[in-house]
Amino acid sequence: MFSRLKDKVGQVQLPGDEFSWEAEDTIPLTDPVRPERVVCGPGLRRSGDRLLVCKSGVLRHKQPNVFWIDSQQRRYVPAKGETVIGIVTAKSGDIFKVDVGGSEAASLSYLAFEGATKRNRPNVQVGDLVFAQFIVANKDMEPELTCIDSSGRANGMGVFGAGGLVFTVSLGLVRRLLSPLSEIRSDLDQLFPCELVVGMNGRLWVRSPSIQQTLIVANLLQSCDSMTAPQRRELFRRVQQGAL
Repeated sequence: MFSRLKDKVGQVQLPGDEFSWEAEDTIPLTDPVRPERVVCGPGLRRSGDRLLVCKSGVLRHKQPNVFWIDSQQRRYVPAKGETVIGIVTAKSGDIFKVDVGGSEAASLSYLAFEGATKRNRPNVQVGDLVFAQFIVANKDMEPELTCIDSSGRANGMGVFGAGGLVFTVSLGLVRRLLSPLSEIRSDLDQLFPCELVVGMNGRLWVRSPSIQQTLIVANLLQSCDSMTAPQRRELFRRVQQGAL
């Protein structure tokens, strides 16, 4: 299938679909989307002068030239620079093993915390939740995490405090929540005051003033996975009015 990329935005694509700029599909000079300028996001792969769809979902576009496939994928593939919510599963010497929802556990050094030294070790126990960032993530090496930025500061990363609830959603919902103009986050802020941490691996951590509100927020966010925008607004309205 050969077609202009922008013509297919908002439509469902399947693995194996192709987009290319053949002679019969020439783009006018006024069109800014040219093959050499297209930025491929999740679900798209470049092969010569073609863009290949490698997972099913809806084609999305962000100005001026970013395209990706929006899907309900739940399997996470670690990527360098992404922040995730992990669960400490074991300690081996000076290294913690962290479950991030990928194909293998990631490693986290005890020195990868703000202020950590050989004498001042962080208080991390098996079962703790950590918010960390990948510094190594490729198919040939074990994933490696850190809880400090390039200047040695935690910058919001580290071990979670007491309380709160962690649960899993699709990676598509994660991207919608992390959008600068996320309607879901805006509607949620108006409904309940809460702390929300979003991991790129599909895990969310939420804490509200009461356990009841925490559970309601978690159920609302999980429901948003399979709802359209009008359905979500109607659900939030009903909750606000105390109908649920």
